[in-house]
Amino acid sequence: MKPLELDVFLCRTDNFGVLVHDPETGFTAAIDAPEEAPILEAATRRGWKITHIFTTHHHTDHVTANLALKEQFGCEIIGPINEAIAIPGLDRTMGDGDSFLFGDHTVNVIETPGHTAGHICYHFVDDKLLFAADTLFALGCGRLFERPAADMWHSLQKLAVLPDETAIYFGHEYTLSNARFALTVDPDNERLKNRAAEIEALRADGKFTIPTTLGLEKETNPFLRAADPAIRRNLLMEGKTNEEVFAEIRKRKDHF
Repeated sequence: MKPLELDVFLCRTDNFGVLVHDPETGFTAAIDAPEEAPILEAATRRGWKITHIFTTHHHTDHVTANLALKEQFGCEIIGPINEAIAIPGLDRTMGDGDSFLFGDHTVNVIETPGHTAGHICYHFVDDKLLFAADTLFALGCGRLFERPAADMWHSLQKLAVLPDETAIYFGHEYTLSNARFALTVDPDNERLKNRAAEIEALRADGKFTIPTTLGLEKETNPFLRAADPAIRRNLLMEGKTNEEVFAEIRKRKDHF
């Protein structure tokens, strides 16, 4: 089985567009459809025909180009069963624990409510790829719009059990702000300090911070580290539950 090919580019202001191409079948999936023109430019540049859109959630900045791409390519749109009514052009619904084949590549669906009520992530099992959209960012997590903090904490724990080498592709280039915030709640984490410096340099050069890995996030992302004693001490929350600590971190990030 030939490895998948990926193309990553910016859409809108800070959305990431991602095309996933299977060279054996010619299938090409857009991970969400934030903006038509950059997606078409990437597909044309690579000589790929878009056959699928894998929608993660219903927010406008992730589905704007669904219908335009479907009209041009006749692509199949897959998306979350619990947000089906809000996904333009949806053909097939997926829920937690469902799986499907993209060529010979197995894709598992993980439901991660928090940012929205029915958000899903796509895990390409053998390829060790996770498309996490607005659930898990590099050094961050999605803002809580439709579900409480405890639900998002549970969702993040579902992702945290994947292999550490899993490459994570996320929905927005928020990493520099996330790094600066992370240092306010985990200031003595040497790995985080080094990573923050690397991110400052990357962004100063106009380079992307995508992808990350799950192992790196578990070492440095405060939203996955609510059980860490140092973070708890810094927040004066040593006797609180993980959900309460996570909620406090998320609240602080909202006002950062």
